[in-house]
Amino acid sequence: MSGAPAPEPGEEASLREQLEAVLMVVDEPVTVAQLAEATGGDHAAVAAGLRGLAGDYDGQAGTLRRGFELRELAGGWRIYSRPAHADVVERFVVEGQTARLTQAALETLAVVAYLQPVTRSRVAGIRGVNSDSVMRTLVSRGLVAESGTDPHTGAVLYETTGHLLETLGIGSLQELPKLSAHLPGLSELGDLASTDEAFRASGL
Repeated sequence: MSGAPAPEPGEEASLREQLEAVLMVVDEPVTVAQLAEATGGDHAAVAAGLRGLAGDYDGQAGTLRRGFELRELAGGWRIYSRPAHADVVERFVVEGQTARLTQAALETLAVVAYLQPVTRSRVAGIRGVNSDSVMRTLVSRGLVAESGTDPHTGAVLYETTGHLLETLGIGSLQELPKLSAHLPGLSELGDLASTDEAFRASGL
């Protein structure tokens, strides 16, 4: 049968690394087509690479089984923690609720509060650093939640929750510190320092 030539061993290893890099940052299943476009790989090679990674994580071919697995759901692929360790993950998340938010989390929360609904990429662009893990922390603590998708890009939108208002002891976001028009390049963001103080006063 005719078809695309099989990738060389080095090329296959490189493709797997690229697939892992992408899978580590997605927050929803991604299709083979999306991964092929991102990596520049052939669809068949990408599909084979995904199956190979799933097998590696499951401990096939003598590899060490991981605490996470690669699943194909609803036509897309994503890395998940194994159900067998759900109690450990739950305990970690619940116990983490008592910890105070980091400076990075406070900054991210301020961006979402003022610009919501907002995508993670826009938050990252404003802060100048990747905010994926921080956003997951805020979502797990019930301070931020998904609010649909951007009609133009399809990216997930985020907004603050009622739990945040309760925690801050305010009735609406209108009671947050007023936006500052004197921050170069960040007039739309507002005074993060003032907002951080409000969040810190709440005990977050």
